[in-house]
Amino acid sequence: MNHPAPVEVTYGNMRFLIIHNPTNSTLHRFIEEFKKYGVTTMVRVCETTYDPALVEQEGIQFLDWPFDDGSSPSNQIVDDWLSLVDVKFREEPGCCIALHCVAGLGRTPFIREKRRGAFNSK
Repeated sequence: MNHPAPVEVTYGNMRFLIIHNPTNSTLHRFIEEFKKYGVTTMVRVCETTYDPALVEQEGIQFLDWPFDDGSSPSNQIVDDWLSLVDVKFREEPGCCIALHCVAGLGRTPFIREKRRGAFNSK
């Protein structure tokens, strides 16, 4: 099965890596990509398909914020996301946050939609 390639999204000093859903058997390849992009945090917004222990063993912060495909994230997830973005890019300039749902298409782009006001407020 072909999967979309990782896509880096940047805005100012913020960098995000949008990926499709890893599995236990493919996670090592994702971690290699994370190293290339300087990923320091990985956010999963879909159901569990892998054990995040390997991600954490590589020193990458792992956050699990699932919500239903086709729906909006809860206010708590949005608040947590905005806090993460604020802290990460202030404290770790040049870092990258990896984010995924199942295919990198449905839930993952919530960063763009939910942050739209913040992006356009400059």
